[in-house]
Amino acid sequence: MNKVVLIAFNGEPVCFAHVLLNALDMKDKGFEVRIIVEGTATKLVPELEKEDNPFRALYRQARELGLFEGACRACSAQMKVLEQVEKAGLDLLGDMKGHPSIGRYMLQGYTAITF
Repeated sequence: MNKVVLIAFNGEPVCFAHVLLNALDMKDKGFEVRIIVEGTATKLVPELEKEDNPFRALYRQARELGLFEGACRACSAQMKVLEQVEKAGLDLLGDMKGHPSIGRYMLQGYTAITF
């Protein structure tokens, strides 16, 4: 089985929508796929939780399928959304000096794709 971790760094909503679209497509095609929210993309979590967000349905679908690995602890704090990310129920990842280790996933056989 193909294993892919999609890492969203870019805080642009349309870019993040492509992370969600690709994750859902890969899941449908039988990939083992995980999403990590990093960098300025962490600011999107509270926005995606809002009912009127145009990408909320994609976000909720990916959440319901369990595709989110979590969000970067350090970047969530830096972007001042740590509490909102916690409230949204995303795991805070920080095994590499406060940031998620991409190398850990690669050692587990994942291909890492960054957005």
